[in-house]
Amino acid sequence: MIKNEQTFTRLREEMVETQIAARGVNDDRVLAAMRKVPRHLFVSEALRDQAYNDYPLPIGEQQTLSPPYIVADMTQALQLGPNDRVLELGTGSGYQAAVLAQWAYRVYTIERIFGLYQRARRFFDRFHYHNIVTRYADGTNGWPEESPFDAIIVTAGAPEIPAVLVNQLAIGGRLVIPVGSAHVQELIKVYRDQDGIRQVTLGSCRFVKLIGEHGWTTS
Repeated sequence: MIKNEQTFTRLREEMVETQIAARGVNDDRVLAAMRKVPRHLFVSEALRDQAYNDYPLPIGEQQTLSPPYIVADMTQALQLGPNDRVLELGTGSGYQAAVLAQWAYRVYTIERIFGLYQRARRFFDRFHYHNIVTRYADGTNGWPEESPFDAIIVTAGAPEIPAVLVNQLAIGGRLVIPVGSAHVQELIKVYRDQDGIRQVTLGSCRFVKLIGEHGWTTS
């Protein structure tokens, strides 16, 4: 069944109330962004009716769009301010970057799969996301020439926390990254302050593998 925009708006509201706010995400900016960004436009037309359901969706190239709650939870963990510069590893569909761009000063996002990179870049141009900067590259190297970053988010599972990313955090910066095996990970938040590095575990999660020089070597 093809839904109209009014129906999608209602589905976004239901998604926020039942999947996100009900599970502890309480940052008003995150909730507002999740209500605003049209998630259904980031998946194929055949999957649009499922866009606001509580499970991942395929976006091609053996990659997925994370469930809404995971996107919101990771976004909240970044503790973004309006002047923050954010690095995202794994552009994918572009949905996470679009959420971050609602109030971050600038989002730098890297994608290693050319087809996904092209699709996301066209989408950002079409919908005038002028504060998103895209790059086609191995994201595990970060973006040294634009560092340091106030926040870094990794949307794929790594075998360990890449030191190269920690080194690209500003003092006071936060890194949110899934770390573990190829099949299940823990979501880790890393803080960098004047005294060094500290980290906390936010919970279990499951992501596709982070492929690259400082991640997994094969898919």
